[in-house]
Amino acid sequence: MKLGVIINLTENVRADFEKIKEIGINTCQLCCWNLELMTDETAERMNKLLSELGMEITAFWCGWSGPAIWDFKSGPNTLGLVPVEYRFIRMKELVNGLDFAKKIGVSDVVTHAGFIPENPSSSEYLGLIEVIRFIANHAKDNGQNFLFETGQETPVTLLRLIGDVGTGNLGVNLDPANLLMYGNANPVDAVEIFGKYIKGVHGKDGMYPTDGYNLGEEKRIGDGCVNYPLFIEKLKSIGYDGAITIEREITGEKQLEDIKYAKEYLEKLI
Repeated sequence: MKLGVIINLTENVRADFEKIKEIGINTCQLCCWNLELMTDETAERMNKLLSELGMEITAFWCGWSGPAIWDFKSGPNTLGLVPVEYRFIRMKELVNGLDFAKKIGVSDVVTHAGFIPENPSSSEYLGLIEVIRFIANHAKDNGQNFLFETGQETPVTLLRLIGDVGTGNLGVNLDPANLLMYGNANPVDAVEIFGKYIKGVHGKDGMYPTDGYNLGEEKRIGDGCVNYPLFIEKLKSIGYDGAITIEREITGEKQLEDIKYAKEYLEKLI
């Protein structure tokens, strides 16, 4: 396994690359919520930058437009591809994200699909399947995998969706903290459920929710409820040897401090 960091695609991305190189990390997931940056010009600039700095992008995390409220009340109506009113535009945005990722040589593209319905017979679920199949087939034509970041659904629900879409190029970006913060699973158990579909892993920690409307609190690695020693051992047991990408959803100097801490913490376990 190797360690990476989430890097946001911005006009100042070089500075962020240089910061993580200074602490000895050469791998990242590139995350983009500013969709206007997904241009040929940006791709050309990124390719030169990656070559110059010796950085590797293991996955491109593609966001989408429109409202995004990360809680249990408004989240189901605003997040990902689940809300019908945003599906078509977000489908096109994710297809554009796949094409942008191809231009920078990245074969794994990640997103949150939203609160995937648990009832596989519902019209909402069946419609979602068709949209994801369209995106997945485009990824397949590009020689890419389309990955779902965990959290807003139970592992079994996501496993069912992957099977029902059935394109053979879908996978999981396993975020252990999200599974806890959304109250949907123990991350160690999730490794066993997802197995071969795990194509990426986030290094993040968090707590279970304490009420019915708000997510659990994100924490510095080692300070939350993820049993990282057991989690890493379980990943090893299924043969996972990809990246663990550190994510700390705060800003400022404390974020970099916590990333350095996470690097040292995870290196001991790996």
